[in-house]
Amino acid sequence: MIARLIRFIKDPTSTNIIINTSGNYLNVAFTAFFALILFRSMTPIEYGVFSVLIGISYITSNILEFGTTATIYSTVPVLFHEDDSRLYTFIKSTFFYQTFLSIVVIVSLIVSFPILDKMFFKTGAPQWILTMTACTIILFVWQNFLTNVLFASKRFFRANLYHNTSNLIKAIILIVLSVTNNISIATVIMTYGLIGPSVFFLLVLYKNYERIEPMKHASVKRDEIKLNYTLTYFAASQFYNVGLRMDLFLLSFFGLREQVGFYASAQKIILSIIATVVSISQVLSPQFAAAKTRSEINKLMKKGFTYMLIPIGIFIALILTPTAVFNLVFTENFNQAIGITKILAVPFSLSAVGTVITLYLLYTVKKPVYILISNIFFFIILSGGSYLLIPQYGMYGPPFAIAGAYIVAIGVQVAGFFKEHKNMIQ
Repeated sequence: MIARLIRFIKDPTSTNIIINTSGNYLNVAFTAFFALILFRSMTPIEYGVFSVLIGISYITSNILEFGTTATIYSTVPVLFHEDDSRLYTFIKSTFFYQTFLSIVVIVSLIVSFPILDKMFFKTGAPQWILTMTACTIILFVWQNFLTNVLFASKRFFRANLYHNTSNLIKAIILIVLSVTNNISIATVIMTYGLIGPSVFFLLVLYKNYERIEPMKHASVKRDEIKLNYTLTYFAASQFYNVGLRMDLFLLSFFGLREQVGFYASAQKIILSIIATVVSISQVLSPQFAAAKTRSEINKLMKKGFTYMLIPIGIFIALILTPTAVFNLVFTENFNQAIGITKILAVPFSLSAVGTVITLYLLYTVKKPVYILISNIFFFIILSGGSYLLIPQYGMYGPPFAIAGAYIVAIGVQVAGFFKEHKNMIQ
């Protein structure tokens, strides 16, 4: 038993998962540290304006991914492993495609930002700050793109090193700004959205120049852009991401403001555990992309489900955690968040199981249509269920809708898995 455990820990996949999970949680720690500095240096109104603006930048950069993440993970691992020169053409073509579309959207945002701010966001920020915020979006798009390429190439240590070195520089700058009383909405956005990504780019360039140099001579080819695959996954991911926010939105819609605070606090705990699922999936994605035979997939599925026992175990531990421990995190003012946190842990543990099947459908057989169908069901059931249950059960209603949404969505993907699995070569 001990020997098997040692072999499991020494497995390269386990090593990469440990590196990636540690890097993600270090990033979470930096985020908490940044918030601590800003809480002490900004007024609630200033922090609120900053949160809205940087939130717009983060969300827009994720939308402008346009599904390229799936394309990168499904293509780069094989080309990188075979040292195929087409790798550089693919990366350059995908980068140009994403950059062009992103710039079109960002220019439109810059023009309309003052109007949107007056009508919807109502931050009252000067136009030059709105414009600077819009400009940070393209830097986040590029940072996400390069991160995905590094992960797909199994450069997990480098990616996390670059990200957290960038975080360290941001922390130092924020400390200096705080000590010198120069913290403002503008300086913080510059630190987050301009300096942070720039440090990341410099590290990528310095440490990977031998890989970047061939990009200069690579051509941009339209046929490298798999629009059907990319846009299908893009639509699927939007249904899922928006669906995950509908419970909180509907709680607010029904005017349950106090419960919104409790529910949002519980969500933060749950999402920190979901980071483990994301870390594992980022490591497994290149392996699923490279798998070709049924026997390879069977071994990989078994390995994937084994690793997903880690976040499932954390969810179980969360449910069993004594109330006294929760009070240290939430304080007595938020003690009503404890019960909903434990309840939410049950349906979200299902996401760990579903993730492994998603990786197979997306990267091995490259059939994102199954994910699109399952996520449409996910969105409808979660939204509709929350709408019907919240008036009767308040914040305790959405967990039932989430559970039903995951069960149906995973069921659709399982059906797709068996259909595609039997057609694979032995």
